[in-house]
Amino acid sequence: MRITGLFVKSLIAGALLSATALFGSAGTALADETPVPATGESENADGPEAAAPTEAGTSFRTAAAFRPGQTASAEASTGDYLYWVFPADAGQRPTVRATVTLPESAAARKGALTWQVDVYDGLRRRQPCVSGAQTKAVAADADTVSLRCTLRTVRAWAEPWSNDPLPGSYYVRLTVVNAQEEDLGMPVRTEVEAATPGAGGAYAVGGKLSEPLTPGITEASSETAVTASEPEDGWSSGWWTDRWIWTVVGGVLGALAGIAGYTLARPSRRA
Repeated sequence: MRITGLFVKSLIAGALLSATALFGSAGTALADETPVPATGESENADGPEAAAPTEAGTSFRTAAAFRPGQTASAEASTGDYLYWVFPADAGQRPTVRATVTLPESAAARKGALTWQVDVYDGLRRRQPCVSGAQTKAVAADADTVSLRCTLRTVRAWAEPWSNDPLPGSYYVRLTVVNAQEEDLGMPVRTEVEAATPGAGGAYAVGGKLSEPLTPGITEASSETAVTASEPEDGWSSGWWTDRWIWTVVGGVLGALAGIAGYTLARPSRRA
């Protein structure tokens, strides 16, 4: 009985020590990854305190960069192609929202307008929307239209032939896709924002992309397209997920189940 008691205590102590070491190392790693600005260091234009852009680009190369949580705006004309870019990292599920306001009165428009928001990754591959109204028509007597596009969860890596979303720059393109010729050129006000909540440990995968997806150098010019700013905690730095918690809990439960099975199955000893 004494040997059995020592065996049980050693298993429980080992499980608790493993859990403590895992959570302790996770906390240390997260603390080490937290950037500490130097004394007197000021935020630059690309830093987390940078203001949201009030203009939009007209192509991938001139896209206006903004961060998730900011609201980018632009004054434009109906028929213009408007571009913005923001960063999305592994384990995040981006959602893009766009609002178009038509300041002109309903009497000035000849018909309904259909607006569309598209999202492209760093390789300029159009990513499908899994939910949300990506395309919507605004009636001739309406003044605003709201669009939304939720992408699939960004993966840490993928096969070369797949179209899975990967960490890097994501480009937003907003434009009208159906309008009468008389309505083209009308002034509009646009607002775009992006949210990148974490999808949780259920979507965590092994592997890691060596570099975030960003456009390469074009053949016609040595200049590259505008890329999104690096996330505040770096690319693919969020290795900690709730999957680790369930792994530790499963290990402890497995150890306890083994102890219970051993206790029930061991032969009884008679004095």
